[in-house]
Parts: sequence; C-alpha cells; structure tokens
Amino acid sequence: MMNLFSDDIRRNPFPLYEQVRSSAPVFHMPDTEMWMLFDYEGVKRALYDHEAFSSVVTPPTGKAPDWLVFSDPPRHTKLRGIIMRAFTPKSIASLEPRVRELSRELLEPQLERGEMDLAADYSSPLPAMVIAEMLGIPLVDRPRFLRWGEVIMNLSHTVSGGEEAQRAVQEHASVKEEMRAYLADVLAERRKAPKDDLLTRLVEAEVDGEHLTLEELLGFFQLLLAAGTETTTNLINNAILCLLEHPDQLARLRAEPTLLPSAIEEVLRFRSPGQMMFRETRRDIELHGEVIPAGKFVLAVIGSANRDPLKFHDADRFDITRDPNPHIAFGHGIHFCLGAALSRLEARVALEDLLARLKGLELASTEPWEPRKALHVHGPSRLPIRFAPS
Repeated sequence: MMNLFSDDIRRNPFPLYEQVRSSAPVFHMPDTEMWMLFDYEGVKRALYDHEAFSSVVTPPTGKAPDWLVFSDPPRHTKLRGIIMRAFTPKSIASLEPRVRELSRELLEPQLERGEMDLAADYSSPLPAMVIAEMLGIPLVDRPRFLRWGEVIMNLSHTVSGGEEAQRAVQEHASVKEEMRAYLADVLAERRKAPKDDLLTRLVEAEVDGEHLTLEELLGFFQLLLAAGTETTTNLINNAILCLLEHPDQLARLRAEPTLLPSAIEEVLRFRSPGQMMFRETRRDIELHGEVIPAGKFVLAVIGSANRDPLKFHDADRFDITRDPNPHIAFGHGIHFCLGAALSRLEARVALEDLLARLKGLELASTEPWEPRKALHVHGPSRLPIRFAPS
C-alpha cells in the first residue's frame, strides 16, 4: 500500500507524486474507498467544479467540521461574503506596519544569540499574533491560540483512519468545548461594547436578516485559527528551506530584492504549504479513463499538481524568476483561500526581515527535519538555524 503519510515521504513526497502521477493520475485506495488526484488538470477541476465535487465531505471517521471550507453554495456564498469584508485589499494593506512591528519584536531577542528555531521562535507565533489582533483577542492568549490551532489541524489525521484519527477527533471535541465557552464570553463583551475588530463585525453580520449563530461563529473562529496561521508558518519555513537548499537562487534574490514576490510564488508552487484538499463526488465522475463513483471521498493533491511537467516547464527546478507560474497552492474557484493576500504579505515582510538581518544564514542541524503534525500540510515542525550574531 502506498503510504503518503510516513515522515520520510512527507519530507519529500515529490518523487512519489511523480511516479503515481505518470502512471495513475487518478488513484484508488480500495482499502479505504478513498480516491486521489495527482495531475494538474484533475486537481484543478476538483477544486473549482463544485457541481461535480462537493466540499461537504465525509472522511473515514465521519462528518467534517462545520466550517466555511466544508460548505457548498448557497450557504458557502453567504458565509464567504461575510468573512470577505475583513479581507479586502485595503484592510490587508493596512496591516503591513503592524506586521513589521511584530516581526521585529520576535527577531530582536534572537539576534545576539546567533541561532534560533525559526518555526517555534518566529514563523509560528507571527501569524498567530496577526490573527489574534485581527480578531481583537489579547496577545496574552497567544499560547492558547497556538494550542487550539494545532489540535484543529490534527483533524487531518481523520483521512488515514485508525487510532490516531480517533484520538484527533476526541481531542478536538474536548478543545471545541473550551473554545465555545471562551468565544461565548468574548462575543458577549462585543455585543455590550463593540470594537473595531473582526469579532465585532462577525457579531453584527446578518445572513438573510438573521445574525450568525454561536456555532457558525465558532466555525469561523476555528478556521481562522487553523488556516490563518498554519499556511503562513509553513510558507515562511519552506521559503528558508528552499533558499538554503538552492544557494544560487538565494544569491540572486539578495542581489535583486525586487524578485521577492516572484520567489514567494515559486515557494508556494515548489513546496506548497497545503499539500491536499478534500472533496466528495456528487455523481459518477470520469477522469483519465477512470470512473470515480458518486459519494466517494477524494484527496486533491495540490503538491503534486504544482509539480506536473505538463503544466510547468522543468517542474522540479526551483526558479525564483518563473513566469508564468499558475500554481494552485491557495486553491481555485469559489473556495480560493480568503487569506491568500494576508499570507503573502506576512511572508514578504518576514523574508525581508530574515534575509536583511540574519547574515551567514544556514541550517543548524544535519538531522532530517520533523514534519508538522497535520498530515495535509508540508513543512518542518522545528527548523534550527544559525547566523552571525549581531
């Protein structure tokens, strides 16, 4: 049986992707009744064709959480319209000065040491702090945010089944009650004394003349905690990995800093932070001569699609000047990631700071890095680095 979820494969899944994509781009795992899509066109279709592929999925352990990403129109359209108000281009751009301040606050204590764990000391807390401020939650609650986010992301283990999946579901059920109680208290405060923050806007929002329920607000809250932090954390970590593994590209970026936006897009393609998305077939679907029956759980493997040589020239080459670069790291269609612009902004600020302030940057360990706990993401849980103390 193909094991996509071993540590060795998760560190470098791309040779396996190539092997399966070239021989069976539509892959059936009969022991789990799960189907997987590996080629660019197949994955892209699963992401945008919501008439054929539903986002309301049933993983092996049961129904998926009641979140925006696991909903279809018309409910998805209404809920997305509400959350989009907080992610307008103007509102995202206005965050840049504060993101820069937070980046400096995290980096300053590390500079004299000449070493740090990039994941724990910088790339994990930075997006958590940004989301906390957007929501209007005190920064003292950041450790709780990080713990909750990790538990939420561990729900990805439901795709593999077994004891680990059951443990993830039980742990989430317990933490969900903790989050519900916390959120109910905060929302009560916002109703009494509104603030200029995302939680206040969610409390005041209406769908068809009705305010959102606590369960709907809790769904938004969980999604922001997980997707709003994990993607950016992995994007920053993966960018440093890519640049250190390709010193010619790092030298070029240092010589031409204007290439940074293009470099970020190439990191998103080359080491996609989210490796797969979940769908369920609404009807029988034929792809590449295979028929996926209706009602089947489908993994659309974005990390493979973004290395498809039929779409990308020299697909396994990391090239910060790649153009065009039509990757689908943030999804495609009606479920395109709402936080994509924010993630790109945070990554740009972070990499500008890291490359400017950390001279002689290198990995501080030759040990294989440990993948993050969530099965559907790609990136290290720890990333020790060294640099010249300053």
